[in-house]
Amino acid sequence: MSHQSDLISTDINAYLAQHERKELLRFLTCGNVDDGKSTLIGRLLHDSKMIYEDQLAAVQADSVKSGTTGAGNVDLALLVDGLQAEREQGITIDVAYRYFSTSTRKFIIADTPGHEQYTRNMATGASTCDLAVILIDARFGVQTQTKRHSFIASLLGIKHIIVAINKMDLVEYNEETFNEIRDDYLAFTKTLNLQDVHFIPLSALDGDNVVNPSPNMPWFSGKPLMELLNSIEIASDHNFRDARFPVQYVNRPNLDFRGFCGTIASGVFHKGDSITALPSGKHSRIKSIVTYEGELEEAFASMAVTLTLEDEIDISRGDTIVGSSSSMPIVADKFKANIVWMTEKAMIPGRQYTIKLATRSVSGSVSTIHHRIDVNTLEHHDADELQLNEIASCTVSVNAPAVFDPYTQSKGTGAFIIIDRLTNVTVGAGMISGTSDSADLPPVTAEDRAARFGQKPAIITLTGSESAERAYQLERKLFDTGHATTVLENQEQNLTVLLPVIKHAGLISICVDCAGDVADLSFDTDQQDMDAIYNALKGSDTI
Repeated sequence: MSHQSDLISTDINAYLAQHERKELLRFLTCGNVDDGKSTLIGRLLHDSKMIYEDQLAAVQADSVKSGTTGAGNVDLALLVDGLQAEREQGITIDVAYRYFSTSTRKFIIADTPGHEQYTRNMATGASTCDLAVILIDARFGVQTQTKRHSFIASLLGIKHIIVAINKMDLVEYNEETFNEIRDDYLAFTKTLNLQDVHFIPLSALDGDNVVNPSPNMPWFSGKPLMELLNSIEIASDHNFRDARFPVQYVNRPNLDFRGFCGTIASGVFHKGDSITALPSGKHSRIKSIVTYEGELEEAFASMAVTLTLEDEIDISRGDTIVGSSSSMPIVADKFKANIVWMTEKAMIPGRQYTIKLATRSVSGSVSTIHHRIDVNTLEHHDADELQLNEIASCTVSVNAPAVFDPYTQSKGTGAFIIIDRLTNVTVGAGMISGTSDSADLPPVTAEDRAARFGQKPAIITLTGSESAERAYQLERKLFDTGHATTVLENQEQNLTVLLPVIKHAGLISICVDCAGDVADLSFDTDQQDMDAIYNALKGSDTI
């Protein structure tokens, strides 16, 4: 199975050491439904001898049962489409990961869905990838899904794109067809930030230009897919300039040791480097860089290490250690970002969530939706809320200073997730595009306050012999269910001035025996108890 089977049998330790030193390339495959993504991955593994014998036997048996291939042929897509629903429908639903290696590199493949309703799955699979393989059916050319996946790849900062024009056998390996599709794709991607794009004509079903050059397309002088995956340069993609170390954990096993654990998000740290802790702004120097194997003189992006400092400065989980010689990140409580919404319940501006940025979690909200991006056409549309799988440019406001960089500069400190505070479910993901100027933000509206408090402002009057007692009971019940409310019992107050101010603030005002025609809703406590009043408020859409 393996290209290193001889080394495994003679010196297992040498094999493991060699394997550990290989460069890792993460890539995803995406494209329209039935473009052949899963078949391509299966062919890649099959022709490069990366399938175990028992795996191949199981797939051969499943191919016979399903009847999807002719006699003696193997449905290679079954190597990837592991879910029962995927096999039944002949589509990819969830992101499937496969692992293999060659003599020079290790690979992690993310096979992502092609359906628009699984955009969140595709975004999740793409978030850690260095390269994207975008498949195009040679019979149909550039499709809407092709554009959508290219936009998402661009949005997530994937720097390398391989456009695999598949099913060339069905267009008689025509060079002109290949050239037309290539020109159409390049014309579309002029507006996207895609810098390194390669085109390969292939047939995943027959193996043309997958691992070996195709004799059917002598006019193509480029590299086959496997050779390109092995040789494409990714080392320079990492940001080794701006040193960023989000603190995951403070390690204090005894009185003599205090270290800060985490994974370096970008840049390089050296023993003796001066550092700045943010958001506090305190300064110190790196005393040591500690790992399980021992101390290091330097550590760089993606390494998990523990830093000890020469000075006892206050640093805790969620803070960021920054190399003083590098450019400083931004510290602010507002930022602009592109957000992918990932749940059925719509995102409404003003609603409170937990924002997790690197290792720091802070409460906050999406204060403004600037525009929703049509992922199929790239057009911008006005939006009051964000639905499942939609993407929008937004301003995010957090309730404490956050340390961040633009996503294009540092993924580790420029990406965040949005977590529902009640269910603890991840409901959205975002990529920071820059800071937000408060002067650019619209004023707070009545709709904003209603979204924040989950209620419509109203003036409620209670009358009857138990009105005062019922007013405070109602206030407690509304407060316990997350509403903003207050009780007014003093009839001497100037209600004509006070009540409009309270209503403008978005509050529910409960007045006891208020005189005059000021109420939106009135209840007689001699005829209705507190629960009946509360249910009436729910029926009136006030709460």
